[in-house]
Order: sequence, then C-alpha cells, then structure tokens
Amino acid sequence: MTNLDAISNQALQDAYITRIETIPLKVKMDRAATGSTLKLTHRCTILTRIHTSTGIVGECFNGNDDALQSAIINLIQQELAPQLIGHRVLAIEDAWSLTRKATEPFLRDRRVALRAQSCIDSALHDALGKTANLPIHILWGGAKKQVRVFAIGGYYREKNDLEELAEEVEQLKDFGIYGLKLKLGGKSPQEDAKRAEVVRLKGGPDFLLGCDANQGWTVAQALEFTERTKDLKLDWLEEPCKWDNDRADMARVRAFSGIPIAAGQSEISRFGCRDLMQANAIDICNFDASWGAGPSEWRKVAMLAGSYNIKMMQHLEPQFGLMMSAGISNGCFGEVMLPWRDPFFYELIANQVKKPFKDGFYTLPTSPGWGFSIDEDYLKKARVDL
Repeated sequence: MTNLDAISNQALQDAYITRIETIPLKVKMDRAATGSTLKLTHRCTILTRIHTSTGIVGECFNGNDDALQSAIINLIQQELAPQLIGHRVLAIEDAWSLTRKATEPFLRDRRVALRAQSCIDSALHDALGKTANLPIHILWGGAKKQVRVFAIGGYYREKNDLEELAEEVEQLKDFGIYGLKLKLGGKSPQEDAKRAEVVRLKGGPDFLLGCDANQGWTVAQALEFTERTKDLKLDWLEEPCKWDNDRADMARVRAFSGIPIAAGQSEISRFGCRDLMQANAIDICNFDASWGAGPSEWRKVAMLAGSYNIKMMQHLEPQFGLMMSAGISNGCFGEVMLPWRDPFFYELIANQVKKPFKDGFYTLPTSPGWGFSIDEDYLKKARVDL
C-alpha cells in the first residue's frame, strides 16, 4: 500500500499512468442462470490495473462477456494503453474523451470499444479515489454509510420451480438480503404471475420485489401480467417489452399499469437513456457502467435522470455499483447476487466479509477508491489464458 503521507501534494497532482495491466478471469457457476432470453453457465470478468508514477495502483473488475474478453483486452493493450501512458491520473475526463475515440470506427463492434473504455474508466476512478484518499461515494458527494440491496435471482428451474423459488427467498433473508429481482418473461403471464405471488407471500409486505422480463413480452402480455399482479405491490417491472419498439411499448405499459418501470441496461450511452426518459418510458434507470463506457458516463446519466425525477441503479457489478448508487442523490437500491451467481464479489475481494449484508442493507467500505483489495490466490485460481 502506498504511503500517501510521504508523497507531496504536487506529486499526486502530477501523477501519471506508467502501465496498464489486464487480467481475464473465468469460473464455472454451480448451476446455470436461466431467464427469458438468456442462459449463463460461467462468470467472467476482466481485472484492469492502472499503475502510476506515485506507486498508486487503480484497479477494478468489469463485465461478464465471455465471447468478447479477448477482443476487449486486445483493444486496451494495442490501442488505448499506448495513448494513456504518461497521461495524468487526475485528468479523468480527458482520459475518457481519449478512449471514446475507440468507439468511432464505423465497422467496429462498439460493444468491444465501450467495454474497453469502461475497464479503463473504472480503474482510473479507483486511482482517483486512492490519490484523494477517499472512497468514491464520498468523493462524489454522497454521505450515505449504507445502501439498501436486492438480489437478482429467481431464475427458472427445470423441476420444482415454485418450491425452489420459495426456498430462495428464505435463503436471501437468511443471508441478510431483503429483496429480489425476479426473472420473468420466459413463461406465460399467468405462470409468471404465480411466481411473483410466491415471492411476495414468502418475502412479506416489506420485501423488495422487482420483476425482470428481459424484453420477453409483447405489450399485451406485459399488461396481462400487471393486471394479474396488481395486488402484489410490485416495486418495479424491468424491461417488460420486446427490444425493437421498447421505448414506446414501455411507455404504454407504464401509463396503463401504474407500476414503476425500470430500463436502461440495454442502452449504451447517456443519449439512449435520455431518449427513454423523454419518452416517459421509465421511473428507474439501471444503466450499466461496465457496458456503457464506465462510471463517468453512468454519473452523467444519473444527472440527466435527476432532471426527470427518475431514480438510478447500477445494473450488476456490486464491487463498484453499490458505492456509485450511494454517491448520488437519486440513487435508490444496490443490485447484488448470491455467491453461486457472483463468486467474484465474494471470493476475489480479499477484504470481503463472509456475510456482507444485514437487515437488507450493505455497509459501504471506508477504504479509498472502490474500497476493495484483491485476493491474489483466488486471482491465480480464476485467471485464464486467452
């Protein structure tokens, strides 16, 4: 750990990037995670480390893009790193603008460039926090010490789906998580309404219940589901409508159902999120910093959302998303997962407690930057060759 007291204030201000390290990780999950339009069997991520002239190392891990890992790392090392070596650590907005140029080539898969930009931006924010010797949420102006959390889960099971779902709610509560974002959209609205009813009855009236159809339904199906669940007091319905006309369709579902609508994770920029807001399609924006150019872009989305009285969440990535939600005035909840679904949050972070949640809340780290350190033994275990 760098002794900041021994480094002059001027040296910290003038600190520059000396090296960028990227490490691909992949582990097999205990079971498959199956939703309406997805099935995941592995958890993947990229650990990015930005080494600086003062000895401070900014680091963060991002994403779950198995098929894109190699392309993301190649772009960082071959194109972005050469531009950033010698760049001032504190000039984070300038670095973001430099890396943004990687998204411009017309025939490039912009998903790769945006994810590469996210890796750099996330690690730079950690370096910024460590240079200032402050946690990111405090640096952003947030005074919260805790953030309320829910878990993404309720994936479809091949057998005993409703019984397993009820057991999962009990498991969450025992683990200190008092909320679930339930996967839907892969069955009929009638069948999925029964799944939501199981969660509400087992969780109780104060248990957070969001429902995520992953763009699986037509407007008619979404409205049938909301009618069947009108007495369950859903906290939100996420991405209920098919992708190709989702802004207009979600606005209709929102207007007719009266249930708060969440979306934004499928957008790749603040401009796409702005269009959702202008279309009156959402009450909650869950833009994903790892898919959409990093915490710098996420914070801009949060500012836009504030002007529309819209709440913000970060989609997945609790290693930094919890702190981000706590760093803005319109942040609402933090999204987490159980250990089987997100082993990196529980195993890769060396200073992680065994049960980090209590009474539905997560107590934010007080260490600078994103507040975590890496378990080097687990890192070696999960590292893969591309």
